[in-house]
Amino acid sequence: MKQIIIEGGTPLTGKIPISGAKNSVVALIPIALLAPSHALIENVPNISDTASLLEMLKILNCHITYENETLNIDTTEVKNTFIPGELSKRLRASYYLMGTLLAKYNYVEMSIPGGCNIGLRPIDLHLDGFKSLGATITTTDDKITIKTDGLVGTDINLRVPSVGATINLMIAATAAIGITHINNAAKEPEIINIAEFLNNLGANITGAGTDTITINGKTTYQNGKISVIPDRIEAGTYILAGALMGNNLTISGIKKENLTSLFHALDEMQANYTLNDDSLTITKKETYNPINVTTTFYPGFPTDLAQPLASVLTRCNGTSTITETIWENRLGHVPYLVKMNANISVENKEKISVHGPTIFLNKEVEASDLRAGASLVIAALAAKGITTINAAEHILRGYENIVEKLSGVGAKIKVNEIE
Repeated sequence: MKQIIIEGGTPLTGKIPISGAKNSVVALIPIALLAPSHALIENVPNISDTASLLEMLKILNCHITYENETLNIDTTEVKNTFIPGELSKRLRASYYLMGTLLAKYNYVEMSIPGGCNIGLRPIDLHLDGFKSLGATITTTDDKITIKTDGLVGTDINLRVPSVGATINLMIAATAAIGITHINNAAKEPEIINIAEFLNNLGANITGAGTDTITINGKTTYQNGKISVIPDRIEAGTYILAGALMGNNLTISGIKKENLTSLFHALDEMQANYTLNDDSLTITKKETYNPINVTTTFYPGFPTDLAQPLASVLTRCNGTSTITETIWENRLGHVPYLVKMNANISVENKEKISVHGPTIFLNKEVEASDLRAGASLVIAALAAKGITTINAAEHILRGYENIVEKLSGVGAKIKVNEIE
């Protein structure tokens, strides 16, 4: 088990550069398998999710070089091989291998994907979409098999605008004969990035970033390259850390158009920040105005920033609320923030009220999932004394060089490995 240990109370001053988006690269890496001989992905974050996916590609007989955030994937000798559970269960995004291998080989067999425990995470939208395209699916307790004699384009109407289902079906539809429309598609910036890569590989996709994506299928794949967009969730996390502990803290390399909902929240709080072309500089205030936030699909407030936001709302002068509408088990951070002296009440499984202002105390806590861990890091930066965050491997899944980046702006932070 890994621990992150933080001695809090130190102002954060300087510049934090933002890495490539985790939620984009975890799809781009599997998609590279479609290239007939090689694919190039730039601005690839060095996170454990990247490492896990590269292990899976090696099992599929890819040859990989990864240097200076640039990933070269040689697919010349790729083989369609079973992906074992010990790998696929490490991260939810292993399911993008389903759409990719189905498109490339008309057949995929792998263990059911895992990921953070943030609630029920069925993949029925993915599977129903594959069926609509002409696939047959067989599942057991721990294995899923998807096969087809040939995919055929169709209209797919998603019940909810799921990011994962939108991406997976977009990938598979590139191999389908005819035209596929994905209606009620997710509109996240990462989907635009992924559609661009698919188009670079020879696909014909239009409408990415809108609620209807059109794929003219039966692609003849070619080699291609892509650069991963900046990680808006990483950027948001460090911006929120700056709201608690920043002293002219600059977050650089952002795409500000992807963070509009966070800026609205900061404006309501009357946060002290300056926005430039590709950076934001923020200095903490002692208290903020309370706000009410509801997570929803993009371009609404992202569920992945709700937990980090909760730590900042402890400094609001009054009661703030966060209502979670995406996942039903995203309150893993709450008992640990309360342990650290936050005054938070849970109204139901989806809504919390944060009563402030309160000051964090140093405690030993545990990261129950990636974004809950980010919430605890922010709290620990503000707490005087030493806070130990156990199960820190969850945090390292999604934040490249988090210790180095925070150390570089003044934080007293380190990682410990314990048996």
